Amino acid sequence: MPLLGAHVSISGGIYKAPQRGKDIGCDAIQIFSKNQMQWTAKPLTIQEAEKFKKELVVNDIKDTVIHTSYLINIGSPDKEKLEKSRNALIDEFERARLLGIPYIVLHPGSHMGKGEELGLDIVAESINYIFDIIKGNNTMLLLETTAGQGSNLGYKFEQIAYLIEKTKDKDRIGVCFDTCHIFAAGYDIRTKEAYEKTIREFDKIIGIPNLKAIHLNDSKNDIGTRKDRHEHIGKGYIGLSAFEFIVNDERFANIPMILETPGGEKYYRENLEILRSLIKR
Repeated sequence: MPLLGAHVSISGGIYKAPQRGKDIGCDAIQIFSKNQMQWTAKPLTIQEAEKFKKELVVNDIKDTVIHTSYLINIGSPDKEKLEKSRNALIDEFERARLLGIPYIVLHPGSHMGKGEELGLDIVAESINYIFDIIKGNNTMLLLETTAGQGSNLGYKFEQIAYLIEKTKDKDRIGVCFDTCHIFAAGYDIRTKEAYEKTIREFDKIIGIPNLKAIHLNDSKNDIGTRKDRHEHIGKGYIGLSAFEFIVNDERFANIPMILETPGGEKYYRENLEILRSLIKR
């Protein structure tokens, strides 16, 4: 059975997230470890971390993922912003370590008009720099496939593969596959034939063993538009069939599948029920 879940709020205390997940029917959850629109935050206490871990067990949450702040851009050509981004990501790793969370999901970065080649090299350099600093931290960094909006990097499988290849410590890096993003970037998953073709391409270029998390989102925009606009499951241009293929794909049986659909927790239960209705096994 797939591990289905959603991105839940940490409002009122990070320890409240597991209960919120259980209340809407999650097997797994994704959280921000702090306010996603601020560069810095008060350090987590041991007490907060232990309470969070206890709540995961009490609420039977089987897997947890941190999504990094939207401010972070480890591909920035601006030295000041790059340093702030690197430090913010290092802080995310420390928070993940305290919380016992195995994965951090990161949008690879944006080249800000300086070109994809330079941007990718800055991202790769940043990853190696950060990994050198956080030796002993076992949290894995997951590069998220993007829609390619603006100057965002990571919208081609080849770009993700390049970053993995350039990473010295490959045991610490993986991938998060976002259905809306890959669709907007031009990868079709709407028919069984198209889905298998895309997954074969992903496996050939990146490798399915590197896939550690999936974001399940429909798309408000058509294929290849490179616009990152999420929609409720089955209500967008992707349609239900693609999600049926994914939740029944044995290759992804133990991978956390996280909703990031519009409206947040208010609509997650309905979206989770739709996904579970598609499961055949």
